[in-house]
Amino acid sequence: MDKQRPYLTVILIQAIYAGMFLLSKAAFNGGMNNFVFIFYRQAFATLFVAPISLAVEWKKAPPLSFLTFCKIFFLSLIGITFSLDLYGIALIYTSATLAAATTNCLPAITFFLAVLLRMEVLKLKTVPGVAKLVGILICIGGAATLAFYNGPQLRLLCHHHIFGHHNSQQIHGHVSSGKTWIKGCFIMLSSNTFFGLWLVLQGFVMKSYPSKLLFTTLQCFLSSIQSFAIAIALERDPHEWVLGWNVRLLAVAYCGIIVTALTYYLQAWVIEMKGPVFLAMSTPLALIFTTIASVFLLCEIITLGRILGGLLLIGGLYAVLWGKSKEQKMVDKSCLPTQVDQKVMNSDQIKVMAAKSPSSPMFL
Repeated sequence: MDKQRPYLTVILIQAIYAGMFLLSKAAFNGGMNNFVFIFYRQAFATLFVAPISLAVEWKKAPPLSFLTFCKIFFLSLIGITFSLDLYGIALIYTSATLAAATTNCLPAITFFLAVLLRMEVLKLKTVPGVAKLVGILICIGGAATLAFYNGPQLRLLCHHHIFGHHNSQQIHGHVSSGKTWIKGCFIMLSSNTFFGLWLVLQGFVMKSYPSKLLFTTLQCFLSSIQSFAIAIALERDPHEWVLGWNVRLLAVAYCGIIVTALTYYLQAWVIEMKGPVFLAMSTPLALIFTTIASVFLLCEIITLGRILGGLLLIGGLYAVLWGKSKEQKMVDKSCLPTQVDQKVMNSDQIKVMAAKSPSSPMFL
């Protein structure tokens, strides 16, 4: 069961992200300012997770040096504040399905950044290395297909929008948005680049501050301050800051408490157990969940280009995953000692234990 926990955790993470795409798009369609939305989301997350982290990890937490604090501040700025603000802008220009689809470039981006930072190795003279490279190229082709090709529309029956409002772009599935659609795709890719960098750099920062709950809380708190500064500078209308008993409050509470607080902690755990690339490889699940839900809940129109692009992205992702798994098996085999080495090691260990072990009963 312990071996299955990382796999079950990433499935849960991607299901939560699918809900984030749907509720965020519904809130933006309802007229909510995306910068204000990000601030409330991070503030809700901080208020929720801070008491839990202080109660669980405060006494056993390692000391926080000024250098580590600066690293966490920078990590929050690029990986949460910048990434989420760009995500909000791109989601207004595009759709929930497109948002979920473009995040499938995240594994390729994460792997590329991990190679640059020497956390991953790309060996082009081996079959797994070639599989990784081919997978990255297929991902790039899938992203280009999503951005530049629409194709025929696949209309499914949807008579009622679950949140009670429609958006003219949403009804037409963004097919006729032209330059706006392409711009939204590239903004979303920029958001994923910042997020991929956040995934990779977390591994370095957590070595100096391994308390995952306090690490998550500090990132939420710092990003709240950062996103508030951006929101107050760009949105001065008091009415835009009001939350009512509607989809705005639901989206903020869900994204703040469930997504930001819970999944960031789960992601930190998965990264520690399996590494950043393993987490990024599960993103196709969010696309599947979001596509099905957006058609029936948000009445979005799916085009052939989005289906083909999504399939290319999924194929590329699992080509990289296959190459990574094969390389890991090769490393594990090379690390196994031979039978002769094991006999020598066992005999040496017996001699050392006989020479150093005291005669106290507690060592028997």
